[in-house]
Amino acid sequence: MSSEMMPFIDLAAQYRDTRSHIDAGIQRVLDHGKYIMGPEVAEMEAALADYTAGGHCISVSSGTEALLIALMALGIGRGDEVITTPFTFAATAEMIALVGATPVFVDIESDTCNIDVRLIAGKITPRTRAIIPVSLYGQPADMDEIAALAKKHRLAVIDDAAQSFGADYKGRKSCSLATISCTSFFPSKPLGCYGDGGAIFTEDDALAQACREIRVHGQSERYVHTRIGVGGRMDTLQCAVILGKLHRFDWEVEQRIAIGARYNALLDAAGIRRVVQRDDRESVYAQYTVFVDNRAAVQAALQAAGIPTAVHYPLPLNRQPAYSNISGGGATPRSEAAAATVMSLPMHPYLASDDQDRVVDALAEVLRAPS
Repeated sequence: MSSEMMPFIDLAAQYRDTRSHIDAGIQRVLDHGKYIMGPEVAEMEAALADYTAGGHCISVSSGTEALLIALMALGIGRGDEVITTPFTFAATAEMIALVGATPVFVDIESDTCNIDVRLIAGKITPRTRAIIPVSLYGQPADMDEIAALAKKHRLAVIDDAAQSFGADYKGRKSCSLATISCTSFFPSKPLGCYGDGGAIFTEDDALAQACREIRVHGQSERYVHTRIGVGGRMDTLQCAVILGKLHRFDWEVEQRIAIGARYNALLDAAGIRRVVQRDDRESVYAQYTVFVDNRAAVQAALQAAGIPTAVHYPLPLNRQPAYSNISGGGATPRSEAAAATVMSLPMHPYLASDDQDRVVDALAEVLRAPS
């Protein structure tokens, strides 16, 4: 078996495939010189709003900033509580804390690793203002059930869809499933730029206007500050990169789904436990994730065989030093079990079948070996 290191995510192959569109888009920006809020910004926003059928699209400087601006637009702050999952990247809870609210953590489903909607109602209090589900690993959470619960209790839903852009949920696109949806264009995401970038989606006109103002320091017009804001604009060059990739994105989503299905079949045949996808939705496999014991040793063995891996995420947020004393929700044993065993495998639209076979064969061999 070859020990040459394969890429975990092959952005170089993607660039080779989209080079002419991306280079032309960047050159247009260099020619007109409008690096902040240039015409590509509105062009990208219109294209993504059309793609998701999610109403307004407001581009912002990162997925993290999208969450912050969404919380600010909803007026969430000190004394409020926001329910979310502890099994996610820190930005989800980080932004709740930064606006002065309290993150209340609800445990996950052990098979999908998404928030367990059955546990949410028990965490709602008079101070609860919103629910932030995370579409982990590229698969939307139980958004209809969460929306129904939120409606009953008059709560907003902010979908942290940083990993699921492009996925379908019951015939609707990710980023069209909540009061406000937030996504990321970090380079490794299913739709990524070449730096930081993100977007907010909402069908609510007033919230959209609030988000647009907040991202430019709270300005309703130049030097008229109608609310407290941030410097949260997405650079024109990064919008041009997204536009350059959009012509190929449907194909990439199809490839991700097909490659994910093939991984599923190979791993199931090998008896290796993996994250499960529900039948009524798609995953775009921002990460392809399995569960293994003795993870550090497994990773070291795969690394020696030229197969990179990653861990998303090794410690639940309610166990992190920064959040352990400022959060609510109690114990989350399934999140802790997942954090101890998850391991992500190479995954991207250009992953060859031979390389998939190599990954699964090596993983199965490592797991069969006596410890």
